[in-house]
Amino acid sequence: MTTILSIQSSVAYGHVANSAATFLLMRMGVEVYPVLTVHYSNTTAYGTWRGPVLSVDDIRDVIQGVDERGALTDVDAVLTGYQGSAEIGEVVLDTVALVRERNPKALYCCDPVMGDVGRGFFVAAGIPEMYRDRIVGKADIITPNQFELEFLTGKPAGTLTELLAAADALRAKGPDIVLVTSAVIPEESDEEVSMLAVTGDGAWVVSTPKLAPTFSGSGDITSAAFLASYLELRSVPDALAKTAAIVYAVLEITAESGHRELRLVKAQDAIVNPPHRFAARQIR
Repeated sequence: MTTILSIQSSVAYGHVANSAATFLLMRMGVEVYPVLTVHYSNTTAYGTWRGPVLSVDDIRDVIQGVDERGALTDVDAVLTGYQGSAEIGEVVLDTVALVRERNPKALYCCDPVMGDVGRGFFVAAGIPEMYRDRIVGKADIITPNQFELEFLTGKPAGTLTELLAAADALRAKGPDIVLVTSAVIPEESDEEVSMLAVTGDGAWVVSTPKLAPTFSGSGDITSAAFLASYLELRSVPDALAKTAAIVYAVLEITAESGHRELRLVKAQDAIVNPPHRFAARQIR
């Protein structure tokens, strides 16, 4: 059985980060060891929230306790997302190194959560620089959105050509696989949103119909679904196509429900058997 150690935030109300990824991954048949970096009442998208950012020592203690059970040898990949403070980045780096020591085949998938188009940065000071300068080079897979890709590379990503160039620049920093989780590409239909995966072997895109409104947590489930799919299939285009089908199913059900927060429980059967199929189109 595939096992993922997921170091991300948690919320009591809604489904983002570990509060989304854990459920989705389990429905995909993946064992998850969730480690919380914050526990908020709700996402920061509401403008106000309550709850603690866990201390670096608390997070290290949790990781140490898992290691003392001998469980890190079973970890196939580390997944990280929203962190809460720049200092937690050092815990992430130490944990990735420890997991790779316990299992040299383990992968690290980094979702560099820090901002979005139209919203700008929504994380604490120092976190964007932490990702850019410290974390990116240690990742095997990195899953930025369009805004995050531009920050991490210092390059524009408004067209397909620019997206590919920026993804190549990010790969040059260390990651083998770059997944752009959501991108509006002028060369594609105005009614679609695209996911773009770039490796040393090629580049692939999947476009799905746009849905309204924008949902908190969509990037989190995209990263989780892609990592699990890649660990299962070991094929980037196949993992991309499967991810698009799963994520679109969840978002479609959420949109039909008229809710702002992801309706993961209602979508749980669709996570296992998505009603739509999408093909990954090779573009390079």
